[in-house]
Amino acid sequence: MGTDLHELLRSLRVWDPEVTALPPFDPATAPAEPLDLFTTWFAEAVAAGQSEPHTMSLATSDEAGLPDVRIVMLHGADADGWSFATHANSRKGEQLAARPYAALAFYWPVLGRQVRVRGPVAAAPAEESRGDLHARSTGALAAALTGRQSQVLGSVEELERESRAAWDRARAEPDAPVPSWTLYHLRPDAVEFFQGDGSRRHVRLNYRRTEGGWTRELLWP
Repeated sequence: MGTDLHELLRSLRVWDPEVTALPPFDPATAPAEPLDLFTTWFAEAVAAGQSEPHTMSLATSDEAGLPDVRIVMLHGADADGWSFATHANSRKGEQLAARPYAALAFYWPVLGRQVRVRGPVAAAPAEESRGDLHARSTGALAAALTGRQSQVLGSVEELERESRAAWDRARAEPDAPVPSWTLYHLRPDAVEFFQGDGSRRHVRLNYRRTEGGWTRELLWP
């Protein structure tokens, strides 16, 4: 007899107190810039033991406006924006070329927190993209050298063969160029911080960019 998905879903809990702490969040004390609050929340997620806090959902859309989403890694967050990287000829790279606007979502369940970021995306200069790639691990370089991301794969054996060759080259040439590797910066128009509450009185603080700087507003949960 197969698994009953609905029974399984009903058996699960959200924010089990054995593994989740819901800290208070007073939006009146929030800093004027969203990057400052993000940096604080990110550090608190790390300190709380959140696994892979630097992973995030990246949502893009294609030429027809159809949405797509996947999990990627945060490469940085600074005055240039929230950064991630991929091949320019990958599915998400092609979508960003067609529609250079995206959204990010972080979820840190150990603290019942989410952060949502939305805004236009621009490719970094080639030199910066090269520096990003070569600052990463040998495995990351090997994966980038394998290339052809999102293209149809003929067989697992083909992947194994190409991967072995890429690993050999990455070890022998740690500065091997990958012209398609591109670092992207998302410059936010809006950044929302969500703090869960055990009584479902969740706090949602939204930063919205205006001509005069950042405006803060509360949202209904």
